[in-house]
Amino acid sequence: MKTYLDYIQIDPDIRFGKPCIRNTRISVGDILGWLASGMTFEEILEDFPELSLESIRAALAFAADREESIKILTSA
Repeated sequence: MKTYLDYIQIDPDIRFGKPCIRNTRISVGDILGWLASGMTFEEILEDFPELSLESIRAALAFAADREESIKILTSA
C-alpha cells in the first residue's frame, strides 16, 4: 500500500520548496484551495488530468498529518 509520501515531493527548485504532487508543479496548497472553493474531486481530475484520485487523497493526508503536528506555543 502506498503512503502519501509516495505522491508528495518537496524540492527547493519546484514552487520554492512547497510540497507538490510528484512529477508536477501542482502544490498541496493548490489542491486544498480548489477543494475549499467547492471543486469536487471529479472537477479537479477533469481540469488537471495529470492528477489521480490517489494523489488528491495524498494531498489531503499530507495536510492532515502536517496539521496534526502543529504545536501552539504560549508564553506565560
